[in-house]
Amino acid sequence: MALTSLTWSEANGRRLRRHGLTAPLAVGGPAAAAAAMCGAHAQVLSAAEVSIALRLSGGTREDVRRALEEERTLVKTFGPRGTVHLLPAADLALWCGALGAVPVTARQPAGARLTAERTERLVEAIGAVLSHAELTVDELTEALADRLGAWAVDPVVPAFRTMWPRWRQATEIAARRGVLCFGPDKGRKVTYTHPARLLPGFSPAPSSEAVAWLLRRYLHAYGPATPDHFARWLATAPAWSRDRFDGGDLTEVSFEGARAWVGRGDTEAGDPARGILLLPRFDAFAVGSRPRELLYPGRARDRALSRGQAGNRPVVLIDGTVAGVWHQKKTAGTLAVTVEPFAPLTARRRGELDEQVRRLGAVLGVRPTLTVGAIAVGAHA
Repeated sequence: MALTSLTWSEANGRRLRRHGLTAPLAVGGPAAAAAAMCGAHAQVLSAAEVSIALRLSGGTREDVRRALEEERTLVKTFGPRGTVHLLPAADLALWCGALGAVPVTARQPAGARLTAERTERLVEAIGAVLSHAELTVDELTEALADRLGAWAVDPVVPAFRTMWPRWRQATEIAARRGVLCFGPDKGRKVTYTHPARLLPGFSPAPSSEAVAWLLRRYLHAYGPATPDHFARWLATAPAWSRDRFDGGDLTEVSFEGARAWVGRGDTEAGDPARGILLLPRFDAFAVGSRPRELLYPGRARDRALSRGQAGNRPVVLIDGTVAGVWHQKKTAGTLAVTVEPFAPLTARRRGELDEQVRRLGAVLGVRPTLTVGAIAVGAHA
């Protein structure tokens, strides 16, 4: 039987539609949008709010905040690649069951690195302490020092021109094991708490069931894909990813002439993307879609990526590929948007861009202005 063949345009079109980017998601609210993209990257929370709201018909950042803080249909925790994400609360047990089974590569210097035994002691202690409270980093550090001793809080982890206490390298592992997530902020400080305090009865799903679920969700959002794509998305060992593909209920396809996989029978082709989209920093589509050289062709590779990494700059999609970058500066009640396209815009394209800027202003609840021209500031500005 001949393999189904999918072109980049067909695959990219289906991804954009499934992400809610070419047609807004009609039902399910912010949690459905976060599910559609397999989690919204929230290291910069305001960017995650925009990512989610843009995928909803008439969505605003206030809708996302309400889902996170009041309705609790979203949970802020550590997701793929160990980075902060907003995940659907209804799926958190499966996320923890899956991520808890993903091998993690040690990132710390040998002198700071935790042993397996100390990691287990820290995870157990973090879970016990947080099961009764929402604690800031300083409060949790003090509680772990009382419970485990000075070794747990020695300032040995290099971070942002300072040194963090040793226990903080176990934060991601504790989240993957389902004993830590973010709680309500205390003023300007974030807190950690136990997921069961936000979601009564919570416990991680069995790992085999959860990993199979995550692979299906990933392929639905980002397929066709390869084991290497999945490994990069999770920041894990390629061998582990290959084993998951080998044992998965998948269908092989030909993707731009190379072998790739989708969920069983999910060989649907998407319509070619049309129009302009503005995606904020770290948008899941811009980070997770591969092959990256097809999403970031030509000048986009040098202008929109940072040392090959995606997400540090907000990007402009034209007909589904990155064709510009943009920058925003927010002041009281206004939003100054500068767009740097990589090629001159036609009158029709300029009209589409005007509409996207108006949509961005509506998401943020501010009055937007647009300037088309070069952007001098660097990534993350």
